[in-house]
Amino acid sequence: MNYSYRYEGSLLWLFIPLCFGLLIALFYAFCSWKLFSKAGKPGWAALIPIYNTLVLLEILGREWFWILLMLIPGVDLVIVVAMMLDLAKVFGKDTAYGCLIVLFPYIMVPVLAFGDAKYLGPIAAQAPTSTPPPVTPPPPAKTV
Repeated sequence: MNYSYRYEGSLLWLFIPLCFGLLIALFYAFCSWKLFSKAGKPGWAALIPIYNTLVLLEILGREWFWILLMLIPGVDLVIVVAMMLDLAKVFGKDTAYGCLIVLFPYIMVPVLAFGDAKYLGPIAAQAPTSTPPPVTPPPPAKTV
């Protein structure tokens, strides 16, 4: 009986997916760099783990405590979906585009980063006011 536990196979099956995942992560970081630059923020901020979320919240016009809400299980999913929908809006895209970002982020974020989308400003500043604009009454009708 041979009780040898020596592995004679190749570890290449681990190395190739690792390299592929690393390339995808680097490309996504580059896309985030481009998005931050489009929004007028320093691109290097996309590379620092927690700071990049704070800068993204600033780009979106959301409060800093949203990052604390992301620590609550279940709530974090809602917050991330809201952030992706807001990301589409601050770059002038509609809600359907935001849903595509939620479903296919590795495709739609590069399209947003390298496309012709322009940063319009924080979404919180674009929120409609609760009071309607004043309406001027029509002039009185002349009676003969």
